[in-house]
Amino acid sequence: MGRWLFFISMVFCCRPVFELAQRLIGGSTPGRVAPALLLHANGIATINPEELKGLRERFREKNQTCFILGASGETGKELLAEVLRQQLFSRVTLIGRRKLNLEGQLYSNVVQEVVDFEKLDESAAAFQGHDVGFCCLGTTKGKAGADGFVRVDRDYVEHSAQLAKAGGCHHFVLQSTKGADSSSRFFYLRVKGEAEARVEAFGFSRYSIFRPAVLLCDRQESRPVEWMARKVLGVVAYFSPKTDHAISTATVARAMANNVVMPGREGQKVEVLENAAIHALGQTK
Repeated sequence: MGRWLFFISMVFCCRPVFELAQRLIGGSTPGRVAPALLLHANGIATINPEELKGLRERFREKNQTCFILGASGETGKELLAEVLRQQLFSRVTLIGRRKLNLEGQLYSNVVQEVVDFEKLDESAAAFQGHDVGFCCLGTTKGKAGADGFVRVDRDYVEHSAQLAKAGGCHHFVLQSTKGADSSSRFFYLRVKGEAEARVEAFGFSRYSIFRPAVLLCDRQESRPVEWMARKVLGVVAYFSPKTDHAISTATVARAMANNVVMPGREGQKVEVLENAAIHALGQTK
């Protein structure tokens, strides 16, 4: 499957599909163990639904707050919906370049902070006073160019994490990608790996890295060849839900929300969740 997508990307010279191919053939970088309450059956992480329910209830009692970076993106908007559905936080702050059109009682505890990522220090206050930070920032080289991709997916992420740590955030959750590796020969995977490493250097009390494979979603932007590739992978995911090749943005978002209510492994500050673990954790509603 990975070689096939790589071949298609070369034929059509399509950057979005080439990036999909990079993810697929990049392989899974050996990661650290996922949270302590993940049980392993046949090599796949699972969690007891009743135990997770109790963890959610105890988490709500802590009256914690969070921020979300990239809430206008495909995973970010699913994450916002999920944390509000679960009522996990007393306050949810959306940090982004523009305000989203959010109306109704559902968003009563949502605050929006508009920032200029090129002058992020001027908005340091937006990052203060949060217990948990979710980062779903991301673009593509085809959309932003190589320099723009590095600026968004690495530099903006790094700077945001720095301000979050200074503002008191103790748990940082980063959406990365399958195969991320700072030493990768693939540009996309190398930049993602560099972002992971730079955030880790800030020393959060807990740092959760999510490495999903190709994301399945109903993207608003028109990318015909990428759409075709996602449809193919969607069929694969349907018949093999725990595939290494694809995962829905809704599943990633639910896994992120479930992750924060679970205590991390004692003595382990950094945890890496690869695609199969994300699938398993995201299945529990």
